[in-house]
Amino acid sequence: MTNSSKPSASRQLKVKVKTAKRRSNSSTRWLQRQLNDPYVARAREEGYQSRAAFKLIELNEKHKLLRPGMRVVDLGCAPGGWLQVAVPLIRSTPDNPTIVGIDYLEMSPIPGSIILQKDFNDEDAPQVLIDAIGGKKVDLVMSDMAAPTTGHKPTDHIRIIALVELAADFAMDILTPGGTFIAKVFQGGTEHTLLTALKKRFATTFHAKPPASRKDSAETYLVAKGFKG
Repeated sequence: MTNSSKPSASRQLKVKVKTAKRRSNSSTRWLQRQLNDPYVARAREEGYQSRAAFKLIELNEKHKLLRPGMRVVDLGCAPGGWLQVAVPLIRSTPDNPTIVGIDYLEMSPIPGSIILQKDFNDEDAPQVLIDAIGGKKVDLVMSDMAAPTTGHKPTDHIRIIALVELAADFAMDILTPGGTFIAKVFQGGTEHTLLTALKKRFATTFHAKPPASRKDSAETYLVAKGFKG
C-alpha cells in the first residue's frame, strides 16, 4: 500500500453501463460512477477495503492527524479502509493494538486493530469502546459514520446532526488534552450549537474536503484539534 493520494495518471477508457430491466436509472448512474472512479480502481489495486481510505490519507497528509504511538477510536469503521490507513501510521500491532473500531456491519479483521460489531447508537457503546481501549484516554476520535437516509431531507438532517453530536460528545469524554476529533458532516449539516461547543473545547476547528471526496457530494469533514480537556 502507498500513501500517495493522487489518482493514477494512466488514462482509462470510460465504462458505459446500460440500464437493465430491474435496475433503476439512479442505480445505473451509481454503478457507472463506481466503474469510472479512479479512487475505486486504486483501492482495488492497493488492497484497501474502500475508496474512503484515500480520504483519510489526504486529510492526514495535509493536517497531520496520525502519528506513531497514538491511541485511536474509529466510529463507523466498516468496511475498514480508515483502519487500514491508520494501523501502520500509528504503529499499532496485533500484540498491542492501539486502535479500536466500531460498526454494526460485519467486516473482515484488520490486523493490528480491535473491531467491535455493535451499533454506536446503543446506550452502552461508549463504555464498550472505553473498555476495549483499556480504559485509557485516546489521542484521536475519527468518524466516517453516515446515518441511513430516508429521502426526506428534514428527517435526514436531524439524523445526521444527532449522529455527529453523539460522536462529538463521546470524543470530549475520551480524548486526552491536545487530542483531535474528525467527523464526516454534510454541507448545511453542522449546527451552530455544535460548532460553538467544539470551539470552546478545542483550540482549532475547521472544515476540510479532501480531493477523494467526490465533487458532487455534499460531504465534508469537521476537524477539531487541540482538545482543551
